[in-house]
Amino acid sequence: MGLGGGRVARVNRPEPVPDPDAEREVDLRSAWERIAARWWLPVAGIALGFVLGWILALGGGQVYRAETLVYLGQPFTPNGGGAIPNSLATNPRLVAEVVRSEAALKEASRASGLRVGELRGNISTAAILATGQARGTTTLFEIGVQGPAPRKVELAAESLAERVAATAGDYVEGKIETLELQIANDEAELEGINSRFNLATREQAAALRNQSIPITERLLVVTSLNSTLSALEQRRSTIQEDLLAARQLMTLATEVEQAQIVEPASAVKTTARSARNSAFVGALLGLLLGAVAALLADPFLARRTRTA
Repeated sequence: MGLGGGRVARVNRPEPVPDPDAEREVDLRSAWERIAARWWLPVAGIALGFVLGWILALGGGQVYRAETLVYLGQPFTPNGGGAIPNSLATNPRLVAEVVRSEAALKEASRASGLRVGELRGNISTAAILATGQARGTTTLFEIGVQGPAPRKVELAAESLAERVAATAGDYVEGKIETLELQIANDEAELEGINSRFNLATREQAAALRNQSIPITERLLVVTSLNSTLSALEQRRSTIQEDLLAARQLMTLATEVEQAQIVEPASAVKTTARSARNSAFVGALLGLLLGAVAALLADPFLARRTRTA
C-alpha cells in the first residue's frame, strides 16, 4: 500500500480453478417441471408403445411346442447285485449333449421335415426332480421342441427322445439280448428233460407190466430207469431255478434298467410372444421416450429460435 500518493494498490488474486471431480447438484425439480409442462408427450408415448407392443405380439404368429418324457434307466450289474454308479444313463449331461449334437439334429430334421436351423435353439431339456431330490440323481428328463407345425415338432421330439434312449440303453439292450438267449436255452433244455422224463416213466411202467421178462431183469431195468428219472429230476430242478432267476433279471432289466419313452410327444399351441408382456414393455419404453422428449423440448426449441 502506497502512503505518498494516497492510492491503494490492488492485489491480483488468482481465479478459482474449476474442479472437474466436484459433485454437481442435479436439478430434479426443474426436470420434473419440464416433464409436467408437456405431460402429453409421456402419455402419448405410453399409448403408442402399448399399441405397438400388442400389435407386434399378435403379428408374431402361433408356434407349437411338443414335450416328451424320457427315462434313462438304472443299469445294474449282470447278476443284478447292485446299481452301476458311473454309466451313460446316470450322467446328468447326457440328454442335453445328445439332443443338441449335430447328428441328432440332422436325424430329427429328416424325421420331422423341419430344417436343422429351425431346430437349433428351439430344443429344451429339463430334469424332473421329486420333492427333496438332489440334482444329478434323477434319470427322468423332459425334452421339448418348439416350431411352426404341430406334427413336425412331435416327430422331432420323438426322434430326439428315441436317440437319447438308444444312447443311454446300449448296455442294458445287450444285457436283455443275453438274458433272452439264456431263457430260450433253459426253456429248450427243460422241454427236452420233460420229454426224456416222460419217456423213462413210460418205459418203467411197461417194464413192470411185462411178465415175459424175468423178475431179476425187470428189477435191473426198473432200477436203471429210477436212476435216470432221479438224475433228470435233479437236472430239471436246476434248470427251473436258473430259468426263474433269468426271468427275474429280465423283469428287472425291462422295467427298471432299460431306457424308455414314458410319455409320447404331444404338441400344444403357444404364442411366440406374450401379448400382455409385449404391451407392457412397449408402454414402458414409450413412457421413457416421452419423458426424454419432454426434457429435450425446451433446449431444442431454444436452439431453433436462436437459429431463426
